[in-house]
Amino acid sequence: MNKNRLGNSDLYVSAMGLGCMSLGTDEATAIPIIHEALELGVNFLDTADLYDSGRNEEIIGQALRQRRADVILATKVGNRRVPGQEGWTWDPSKAYIKSAVKESLHRLQTDYIDLYQLHGGTLEDPIHETIEAFEELKQEGLIRYYGISSIRPNVIREYVSRSNIVSVMSQYSILDRRPEEEVLPLLERQGISLIARGPLASGILTEHGASKANREYLGYDSEELVGLHEHLLKQSGGYRTLTETALNYPLANPAVAAIIPGASSLEQLRLNAAAATAAPLSPAELAAVQAASKCNRYVQHR
Repeated sequence: MNKNRLGNSDLYVSAMGLGCMSLGTDEATAIPIIHEALELGVNFLDTADLYDSGRNEEIIGQALRQRRADVILATKVGNRRVPGQEGWTWDPSKAYIKSAVKESLHRLQTDYIDLYQLHGGTLEDPIHETIEAFEELKQEGLIRYYGISSIRPNVIREYVSRSNIVSVMSQYSILDRRPEEEVLPLLERQGISLIARGPLASGILTEHGASKANREYLGYDSEELVGLHEHLLKQSGGYRTLTETALNYPLANPAVAAIIPGASSLEQLRLNAAAATAAPLSPAELAAVQAASKCNRYVQHR
């Protein structure tokens, strides 16, 4: 598995990481998936304190008890659960971030987090205070680097210009090309990496994904999704699987350090890992994919 430098940090992450949100809450299923990912060369795990009310972090901590040094571990903060209430509230305050990190460290059974990410963000946030919290956590040795998880260019611009983020996590796939318009060029100029989540578009961009195309998706109606799915399958000409094309599409952009598809089974993990280590897409393949898909500009989040 190739490794790429994450922004200007000294973290080198596997080109395919593991998005842990889909692992589920059963240790007997989830822990073998994590261990197998490490054996396949995956060294980058991404989670969040929000996932399964912290249970996701607990499972990862259990799985890594003897292998913490082998992993670049990322988690997120900002969505605060209120005891006794349904759902969560958004809280990017310094006080909450510095409190929440201790809970994540405990659940993850570690004394440091490699990449701590703000799990969202708006222009109404106390951005200076949020950045100050992350910088203090770095100084205290509780985190090594920080980033932001966002699809909003206006928020991303603020953190790029005002902070020392090394990464932006954002949805990016053949079906969601919004980052290409502004975010990816900006990050490349500034030496900041994109971590691409959702590269398989909830399974639509896999061999059997036509069965999941019975809905609208970012400006595509169901008929368009089925047609694009068929087109991409034919375009591979038997030389690639659709999963290979989908996972390698984000990685073709120089600003992308890693993709983080999820996996809920060992079989799914192995298929993703094999696809992600296939030969890079050629310029002709890239051009054909872009010609067939939309730029999604009209659904851009500002």
